[in-house]
Amino acid sequence: MNDFYDDLAQSYHLIFEDWDTSIIRQGDALSGVILERWGGDICTVLDVACGIGTQAIALANLGFEVTASDLSGAAVKRAGREAQARNVDIAFSVCNMLHCHDHHQREFDLEIACDNSIPHLLSDNEILTALRQMYDCVRPGGGILLTVRDYDTEPRGNGILKPYGLREVDGKRMVLFQVWDFEGDLYDLSLHITEDDGKTDVTTTRIMRTRYYAISSRKLMALMQEAGFVDIERNNNAFYQPVLTGMKDMR
Repeated sequence: MNDFYDDLAQSYHLIFEDWDTSIIRQGDALSGVILERWGGDICTVLDVACGIGTQAIALANLGFEVTASDLSGAAVKRAGREAQARNVDIAFSVCNMLHCHDHHQREFDLEIACDNSIPHLLSDNEILTALRQMYDCVRPGGGILLTVRDYDTEPRGNGILKPYGLREVDGKRMVLFQVWDFEGDLYDLSLHITEDDGKTDVTTTRIMRTRYYAISSRKLMALMQEAGFVDIERNNNAFYQPVLTGMKDMR
């Protein structure tokens, strides 16, 4: 999985039609969920799957104190550059979410993992391990926020095409799309980036491959509860994909 994101790090922003606009939009959406669920009690945030920094930068821009990590060293390196370019202070490091408490060794008001990052863990046991580590990183009274695909509504099969669309960069046109191939509840994803320089008849295509677990929200919420979180809720309307939140009991 880390090879996939290492290879994708320099092109990840192309997934979004306008990454800077998406940063602002996602920050507004997530901060709205945070305010509705926890009021003004959230100051410190740990992003355990920060990628190139989309949500970490968004929340830091809004005044949250953000710490962020990811298992991809290349993605973390770029996230640091992007945060610096936007004059936001975020402590970045390389860490697999399976070991987030072992790595960070402190508690935060809120822990997040967005952009369908949890389903990169390919079994219930792996997800439960990560959620327990995340639970240990949350202070009593704090919480967890995950965003995931709604796999209950996704088709299953082989050769499922998921287009991103056309991007224009430095006079070049790039077409991005995913192809999904299912095997039970797991599926292989290939991300294709085809580049046309507009000058020749030759195009170049990069293909990056990874695997996901198409876990249902219901099962993921049950695992959140098993890890210790309470008052677990699903919000279908706040973000571009379902948002799952949970609380850590006061003790």
